Amino acid sequence: MPLVTSKEMLLKAQEGGYAVGAFNAENMEMVKAIIQAAEELKAPVMIQTTPSTIKYGTVDTYAAIVAAEAKKASVPVCLHLDHGSSFELAMQAIHAGYTSVMIDGSKLDFEANIAETKRVADVANALDIPCEAELGKVGGKEDDLEAEADTNTDPQEAKEFVERTGVTSLAVAIGTAHGFYVGTPVLDKERLSEICEVVDIPLVLHGASGLSDEDVSDCVKRGICKVNFATELRAAYSKAVKEFLEEKPDTIDPKAYGKTAIAAVKELVMARMKVCGCDGKAE
Repeated sequence: MPLVTSKEMLLKAQEGGYAVGAFNAENMEMVKAIIQAAEELKAPVMIQTTPSTIKYGTVDTYAAIVAAEAKKASVPVCLHLDHGSSFELAMQAIHAGYTSVMIDGSKLDFEANIAETKRVADVANALDIPCEAELGKVGGKEDDLEAEADTNTDPQEAKEFVERTGVTSLAVAIGTAHGFYVGTPVLDKERLSEICEVVDIPLVLHGASGLSDEDVSDCVKRGICKVNFATELRAAYSKAVKEFLEEKPDTIDPKAYGKTAIAAVKELVMARMKVCGCDGKAE
């Protein structure tokens, strides 16, 4: 089917008490793997690209690839700009055919974040495109954004932020980090519950790669409606290619190890979808 926006799928997740899996893709093979997983599990799915991925390709390239693969699918597929770094990039993504965007002003102070976020949300809302934002700082590194320490989201600030910006979903900081964890993460789940009590739009969990199934599931039960996975997909893809070439070093056809990588990513995506509880939720 044609690409859909994230609005309906996230509202259904909010009502149904599950989360939509949102998976970052770097190339055609990863896009195929993610959609194949969604098809097999009958799950709605969001495919994401970050600014560095877009720099590697372009918004037009990724929009064309995802739209072509989604057209063949029977489940809803949304193409989302992850960690949009500027108003201009968000507009480029919308123009290219992205059906959801994020503007990440978390590196700014509270008022500046509101101003930058509202600027994108106003245009997106006028075009019926959902807009995600982030309040608080998720630790670790994502693209060119790096937080040295976590600054968890304040519930009352979250309420004010949503009311003043008009965003349709909000990524919150509760102790997660981008990339793989060095130690065992300690999540402030009570804070998540408090945010959920005062914010009525779908909440998003970033930095889920490396979290235990139990932590992800508990966050979903407490109100998370979208869970982002990126680093572990890259790791699974790269590991599969390396192992293939170690076994068959004379291989020169990229399609050969590409198929192996697709299978590895698909398996991981299916496992994460089941943890999010979105399997079987596509109509």
